Amino acid sequence: MAASIGLIPGTAQAADPVKPAAQPAGAPAFDPAEGVAAGFGTFTSAAAGSTQLSLFLSARVWSAHGFELTTSLSRGTPPLDTTIDWGDGTTDTVVASGSSETRTNHVYRKLGEYTIKATVVDPVLGTQDTEEVRVKTAGSEFTPYGPTRLLDTRSGTGAVKGKVNGYSSTRLKVAGNGGIPTGVAAVALNVTAANTTSGGHVSVFASGSPRPTASNINFEAGQTVPNLVIAQVGADGYVELYNGGWEPVDLIADVTGYFGQREASGYDPQAPARVVDTRYGTGAPRGPVAGQGSFTVKVAQPGATAVALNVTATNPQEAGHLTVHPAGQAAPSTSNVNFTAGQTVANSVIVPVGKDGEITVRNGSWAPSDVIVELVGTYSTASDGAYVPLPPVRQIDTRELYWSKGPWPARAYLWQAFSVGQEAWVLNTTVTNTRGAGFLSVAPDPNSTGNYADRTAITPNRPESSTLNWTAGKTVANLVQASSGNNGIVDFWNQGWDSADLVVDIFGYYDNW
Repeated sequence: MAASIGLIPGTAQAADPVKPAAQPAGAPAFDPAEGVAAGFGTFTSAAAGSTQLSLFLSARVWSAHGFELTTSLSRGTPPLDTTIDWGDGTTDTVVASGSSETRTNHVYRKLGEYTIKATVVDPVLGTQDTEEVRVKTAGSEFTPYGPTRLLDTRSGTGAVKGKVNGYSSTRLKVAGNGGIPTGVAAVALNVTAANTTSGGHVSVFASGSPRPTASNINFEAGQTVPNLVIAQVGADGYVELYNGGWEPVDLIADVTGYFGQREASGYDPQAPARVVDTRYGTGAPRGPVAGQGSFTVKVAQPGATAVALNVTATNPQEAGHLTVHPAGQAAPSTSNVNFTAGQTVANSVIVPVGKDGEITVRNGSWAPSDVIVELVGTYSTASDGAYVPLPPVRQIDTRELYWSKGPWPARAYLWQAFSVGQEAWVLNTTVTNTRGAGFLSVAPDPNSTGNYADRTAITPNRPESSTLNWTAGKTVANLVQASSGNNGIVDFWNQGWDSADLVVDIFGYYDNW
């Protein structure tokens, strides 16, 4: 399905100082179909059959749970009934006339592997043919794990001890590592670049796959930068972490869960909701969290197994880190957000919840820091939201020639129309060429593409949530699990007073059918 992107000037809220918004022009069309299609597969039967009657099956994945079955019939006398046994206890019958093709859609309630069997009978000739095709659903569901450190090149955990050389990769075993089973489709990792001596980036991708142009982490000399990554796992059970800088860098990876093609926990996205802001006493005691201190907050209802969050450290008095973990458990040695004195920095977090739907946030610094927590989604056994990983594809890059209208204007939002029907998209957002301080907000759009086409679109309410924060001259990235709302459109708001460039890479989507 074709998609499009556009820039619309945002409307300032009353609390904002009065400064004119940039006035953007129209936007070009951009089609994600090629990248999305790359994640689909087709299963076929053997080309068998009698000389008088022949049947051939081709099943194409079209959603997390669904297939389109093409039944090709030749050398028959019309009309003929073909009975399809989907392998899940349900059947369909299609009628064909002579040499023809019929297409039938089917959605499996449970993820897994199935054998589709089709039988055609010609009562005139007294012949029949039966063919089978084995299929595997594309979707995968989430199982919380840890948090547990799988990789630390500083200590030799999970790889040879020592920094990863520039323009080189290290391989990390995921499937079959510890309690993670073989055959997992994707993994949630918090990846950190540390001890950096020059600028660069990190890309995480499935072993055996071409290295993508998409990146997950951007760093400068002297920075320690984390980012959540949902990465496909190669057929051999490994992922690769590529250092795209000139100089060696240490890499750390902490796992918080994995996605398998079997029933576990599905995902329910939501518009970001602020559940904690220690600056105002929202969800936690008012005031900075003391050094080495922590707080516990309820973020999910019974039945939830994990939550997707955006966690921000702001006003820290010294360098340190935040660790988010299930309530009732000892704090692990992992970290989720790393910061320096005076920095405001955010990171996406997927974390298992305690038995009462609670999480604990610990300040690993020796000095106080304020903390903001926003809930963006929930994993639970009651949800059907299955994840479909895709080969990483760059969807938006305002620096490129196809984007002819210049950088991302201040106080404006860029709208992106995705395919309608998906629940949420897993994106890596990067803001670069920044000219002043600001922050990015990502939210579903209430308009349809038709509203934008006929100029009846309303300006959405400016979000209060933040996905990432930047200062002048910095390049900052963060993963977003973006709800696409009812109309399949996601808005990207520049909440700063200066223009910047925006890059958005797609890594997959959640689908409940």
